[in-house]
Amino acid sequence: MEHSDLLEIVRRPLSPDTRLEVPASRAEYERVDEILEREEAKYPQLWYDSTRNVAIVVAPPTPLHSGMAGSLLSGISDEVKLNSGISSQITRNLRFDSDSAANGYTGNGLTTRAWDGALQYREGEHLTLMIAVEVGVSQSYDSLRRAISWSVCALRCRLGLAMSISEGRRGATPPMRYFASIREADTAAEEAEDDFRHQLMQCPYGPLKREGVTWFGKVRRVILETYRKPDEDCTSETVLEPSQSFTIVANGEYVGDNISPNLREVVLRDCIPSHLLDGQEVQTTPVNFFHREWFEDEFRASMILTAVRRPVRF
Repeated sequence: MEHSDLLEIVRRPLSPDTRLEVPASRAEYERVDEILEREEAKYPQLWYDSTRNVAIVVAPPTPLHSGMAGSLLSGISDEVKLNSGISSQITRNLRFDSDSAANGYTGNGLTTRAWDGALQYREGEHLTLMIAVEVGVSQSYDSLRRAISWSVCALRCRLGLAMSISEGRRGATPPMRYFASIREADTAAEEAEDDFRHQLMQCPYGPLKREGVTWFGKVRRVILETYRKPDEDCTSETVLEPSQSFTIVANGEYVGDNISPNLREVVLRDCIPSHLLDGQEVQTTPVNFFHREWFEDEFRASMILTAVRRPVRF
């Protein structure tokens, strides 16, 4: 094919969690995407935003990124399935998915994107998107907000959840370590994990340091937001404002003591189509999935995995 800036960029090594926006036509995006499909590589992923005529190059997520997206959805799903007012026949049709591409039409053409995670409900062969989740690790807030708005407006899901995680500066990167065997690498990883767990007892949100180098910077901020369509006529290219915003971590300290377990608005009908639930009282039953202990355990475990994997090579 003719020279393509987009193809050159997807060939470059990308740091985990990197998202690059490259001006491109839909035709150029489709040509490059076809090349990636032929190579059967999971990453980088390639999306397209027809509203702004940009291709979005997506690097693999860090364990913190993918771990928090998955834990948000599994926490909600588990809480719903524990509700005694819903039959197991209904709850067993609840599904959560990750990294699924979806298409939606805007006024400027076809947009292709994926979500970090989604809660869906299956009725026969039909899947209904109920909750979409986006997690950004040191990703621009505007980019994260556009991504979750697209899921809510273009794909018409009931609720969008976005978690913005800001890691502090690390300075010099950890020195690359090469290992002769998986066993040797596993032993080194276990030693680093033990060291980092001990450090988190003193500094619950970092930084994580080893060998005189910061492997994970202090967590500056974690914000969890909910998004809903303001009305049924909301166009697919609308960029929404959050309906609720909760600061969980600020400057390395947990500050989310006053967050409601259901974020003050997550209810059963956000997870299961209303016509399957018997009565308004059941539909509006809170889904109490967010708890400090659960969040801290999941977040810190994913922090450690992210830090440990940064300098490893075989």
